[in-house]
Amino acid sequence: MLIRYGTDKNGKLVKKAVVYTQSEHLISLNKIDPDALQIINRLKAAGYTAYIVGGAVRDLIVGNTPKDFDIVTDATPSKIKKIFRNSRIIGRRFRLVHVVFGSKVFEVSTFRSNADGSVGNDFGTIEEDVQRRDFTINALYYDPLQEQIIDYVGGMKDIRKHVLRPVISIDRIFVEDPVRMLRAIKYSATTHAKMSCTLRRKIRNSAGLLSQVSPSRLTEELLKIINSPYAFEIIKEALDTDLYIYLQPSATGYIYENKNFEKAYMENIKLLGELNKSKPDERLGKKMTYLIKDFVLNLTDWDKEIKSKASFSELYTKTWTECRNFVLPMNPIRKELEFAVKSTLNDIGVNSVTKTKGKGKSAHKNKAE
Repeated sequence: MLIRYGTDKNGKLVKKAVVYTQSEHLISLNKIDPDALQIINRLKAAGYTAYIVGGAVRDLIVGNTPKDFDIVTDATPSKIKKIFRNSRIIGRRFRLVHVVFGSKVFEVSTFRSNADGSVGNDFGTIEEDVQRRDFTINALYYDPLQEQIIDYVGGMKDIRKHVLRPVISIDRIFVEDPVRMLRAIKYSATTHAKMSCTLRRKIRNSAGLLSQVSPSRLTEELLKIINSPYAFEIIKEALDTDLYIYLQPSATGYIYENKNFEKAYMENIKLLGELNKSKPDERLGKKMTYLIKDFVLNLTDWDKEIKSKASFSELYTKTWTECRNFVLPMNPIRKELEFAVKSTLNDIGVNSVTKTKGKGKSAHKNKAE
């Protein structure tokens, strides 16, 4: 283990970070996307520093293969763009760069300053950048060329101890970005990292801040949950910390009011997690059936509807409208919600209705697309 030193404001030599070598962190280069390595190689060849950062480093340490490799550097977006012709600058307030290799997109950002808190948009140093990271387990910087991890905040020890500890002050972390509460419960569930009583209480008391978050961001976070093998664990944590009511208010209301609905709903979420483990690339519409199934079952007396010869088109339209409101504020792709509704209706036998209401003619049997 090595130590990285720096100087304080008085010019005194002080310890800044712990540097872990390959024999200590045991990360295999085989688990790193070769295109991510190429990006770092080219940035360093151009005279800049560059690291893999965030969740990818956490996953590499625990032996998982990351889905995404985010990269941070001291090069500005315009400099990055000059190095990579296959890139585009995005963002209005704080610009960063997407480097594209075929279907893969790598996010390359510049170190940010913490002069204006954790949501400022000025460029800074690595020492400032680390103080903007949400939790210590996501605040590690990995240099794959030197095969070293740079740890300013004790993140390695926290990963090994399965502890979830904020980098940002507990009084500011959720005020500055309420979505961090959702990330906290996700990390706790997926890495088995324990939250302190203080952190859990702070999340529960700050849950209302999520009402300020845009539907698009909430949709993004909920879709990550729906696609996670740990969907059951995450949603269980979200219910326990009073966050789920801001993700799925209608479902939460039913859960609070009806124990039978709660049991059935959570059983379906458990099945959703199992589906994500066995078929991670299953279409979203199929996964959404697990969210709406019990709601649809309780919408009406379906046996009576079938006997009444109501048209599938009419029943589908009414059910889709109810389900659209049920999943708010989530705004999924329309065709995926349509698939989920049709699949659910088919599963409960509504597709057996073959007569159009008010007409004596047979209609084609409707099946989910």
